[in-house]
Amino acid sequence: MKKILIAGAGGAPSEGVINSLLKSSKKEEIIGMGSEPTDLVISNAIRKYYVPYADSENYEASLLAILNAEKPDLVHFQNDLEIYHASLLRDKIHETGTKTFMPNHEVIDTCVHKYKTYLKCIEAGITVPKNVLIKNEDDLKKSFSELADENGKIWIRASSIGGGGKGALPTNDFSFAKGWLDRYNGWGDFVAAEMLMPETVTWLSIWYEGELVVAQTRKRKGWTHGNRTVSGVTGVTKVGQTASDTLVDKISIATVKAVSVKPHGIFGVDMAYDKNGIPNPTEINISRFFTTILFFTEAGLNMPEIFKDIALYNEFPDLKKKVNPLENDLIWCRGMDTKPALYKESEIINQFLTL
Repeated sequence: MKKILIAGAGGAPSEGVINSLLKSSKKEEIIGMGSEPTDLVISNAIRKYYVPYADSENYEASLLAILNAEKPDLVHFQNDLEIYHASLLRDKIHETGTKTFMPNHEVIDTCVHKYKTYLKCIEAGITVPKNVLIKNEDDLKKSFSELADENGKIWIRASSIGGGGKGALPTNDFSFAKGWLDRYNGWGDFVAAEMLMPETVTWLSIWYEGELVVAQTRKRKGWTHGNRTVSGVTGVTKVGQTASDTLVDKISIATVKAVSVKPHGIFGVDMAYDKNGIPNPTEINISRFFTTILFFTEAGLNMPEIFKDIALYNEFPDLKKKVNPLENDLIWCRGMDTKPALYKESEIINQFLTL
């Protein structure tokens, strides 16, 4: 029986992958490792290992010790920090006999640093909101003068490694923005951008040596606990909806190819719409599945299974459609401490009693 090691076990992004892999007919042994004990303890992995955070000096030794002890056939990582640091160790990982299925490190470096992704999109002629790297107060003043919308607002966020809308702030107040950058030590890292519309969409894809294997579009209908953040963004989707749009497909493929001449592995293109209705790429979630990946699995498209079948067995899916194979308007509803549920959008209203 083959073994698969999943990092970040117990956290929502990794548990979606683990629970999807547990549904595979090949029944590989799913092992977990993680750096948050209270997450790790509730993981559905069969065995669980604690490791320090990936930017710790002890991470490499801990990871290699697990790989040498368990001899997993494949290891997969599910957060940007660990993806970045593990990517630097891939040769040592492979020396243990464990496979990875990742883009090359240059691509990972570009995608985990959002301003680098922005520059690649500009170079490729892709429509994106104008960004300004904020190195000093003059750059911040320039951002307000050049990027502000009709309400005087700009969007500020961190460019460096980190998901969940790290450092995100919509504001029309220079003093507040300056204080925000001071608070997060963001000078030279944070970027300002033009404001986009609230509607967002993600195009999740798997590639193999330059060829697209499968891609599926998902709209985001809201963020979990979004009303408890300044930006309204938490990185955790509350309601997802399957969709298909040829313009989204076209822009997403162009964005992936802007950062990689030979895409390999997982590329998730996050987009928000501008006032002209054009989806603008805002980042690429590289080498990882999004938090709601179990949504696609339950709907009939098990992308983690496809991923590991390629990596372990060189087996590719037999799909009638490789782009958006799922039907549109399937809804995935999520909440804390309750099991998520899959519905057709037209069915939801029929779930309730009326008087």
